Order: sequence, then structure tokens, then C-alpha cells
Amino acid sequence: MSRRAAAPAGDDPFGLLLDFERRSLAHVAGLPEQFDAPGQWRGLAYRVGERRLASMFDDVVEILPLPPITPVPGAQAWMLGVGNIRGNLLPIVDLKQFLEGERTVLHESQRVLIVRQPDGDVAVTIDELFGQRTFQEEQHVEPETLAEGRYGHFVERAYRVGDQTWGVFSLHRLARTPEFRQAAA
Repeated sequence: MSRRAAAPAGDDPFGLLLDFERRSLAHVAGLPEQFDAPGQWRGLAYRVGERRLASMFDDVVEILPLPPITPVPGAQAWMLGVGNIRGNLLPIVDLKQFLEGERTVLHESQRVLIVRQPDGDVAVTIDELFGQRTFQEEQHVEPETLAEGRYGHFVERAYRVGDQTWGVFSLHRLARTPEFRQAAA
């Protein structure tokens, strides 16, 4: 062993690095978190109107601030227009208006979920982003009021955590709904 490798860790920078490497290799990391654990469902949680929803991670391509919107003449009222996202024009849909018939009050901290569609991505507005949520099978409840009206086509199940009920909303099914795909008035 060379003199440098045998030097105590505190004597020189190289010795410090060797000591760090030795301790790092000796450290046994815990098992990685299981994403497909039995009895658990994980997704991206957000709010649309008064409803707390969660969607599969695979349904969401990206989460972005609301880009500047250029209106499209002759489009449905829920079609806000198109936005330029890194050189790509994406349709931007007011999800609350599509589902409830009531316009979202747009604000500075508004977020959009970029959702993959068969013919290209689409951005849908959400009112609030909560991030990742994990639900346990024992928290499963009937969707009841979360699945009323148009939500009934897209809310697959629900979970109750404390005093909050979260509906599992299928963005995949939304993006394949004929009415949603035909935004022209």
C-alpha cells in the first residue's frame, strides 16, 4: 500500500477521500421504497374546485405553471386556448369548466398537468397541487359525491384519509373521451 493510502484520514485531502470511500462502501443502505407494495395505491394529488383528486403518475407527463394563453376562435368555452410550451403549441383546457360547467378563476400560481393524448399532449388546469399521495387499501371507500355528474365517468374509486376523501381520477380516460377530444364548438 502506498504511503498516501495508509495515511490517517486527517493528514491530507487524499487520505480524507480514501476514508470517505471506505466508510461509504461499508455503509449498508436500507431497501429502496417499494412503489408497487401490495395494498397501496400512489398517485399525484390535486384539487379541482372542491374535489380532492389523485391520478396515476403515468397519466401525467409534466406539471407546469400556467403558460400565456392564446384564445382559439370557435372553441368550446372550456377550451381556454393554446399555450407555447418549449416550442410546442398545446391546447389548454379548464378542467373544472369541462367537468362542472363553472369557469376556474385563474391566478398567478395556477398549475397545469400535461396529459398525454393519442394525437398529442394537452394541458389541463388544476386549482391546487398537493404532490404525491399514498393510499392504503383499508382507506378505500365508495366515491359517492366525488363521482357525481360528469366526474362519474372518470372517478374510479376513492380513499378516505382523516376527514378528506380523495377520488382517483382517470386522466387517461379523460384524454380518450370523444367530447374532450373535440374542442371545436
